[in-house]
Amino acid sequence: MRSELVYSAVLRVENRFLLASTAIVAVRRLHVDATRTEDTINRVLVEFADNPGVVGALPGVVPPPAIDALILPAA
Repeated sequence: MRSELVYSAVLRVENRFLLASTAIVAVRRLHVDATRTEDTINRVLVEFADNPGVVGALPGVVPPPAIDALILPAA
C-alpha cells in the first residue's frame, strides 16, 4: 500500500515538504506515458526508502532585504 511506502520514505527523509517536492520532480522526470502514474509514484517512494542519500538537504533560508522607511511629504 502507498501509505506504507510513504511512511518508510519519511523515515529516511524526515522532512515531509522535502519528500513531497522531491518526489513530484522525480515522478515528472521518470514517468513513461505507457505506464500508470501510480506505479511511477510507488517506484519513486521505494527508491527514497531504500536509498537515504537520494534526497539532499533543503536550501538555506535567505532573509528578505530590509524595507526602507516610507517618507511622506508634508501636506
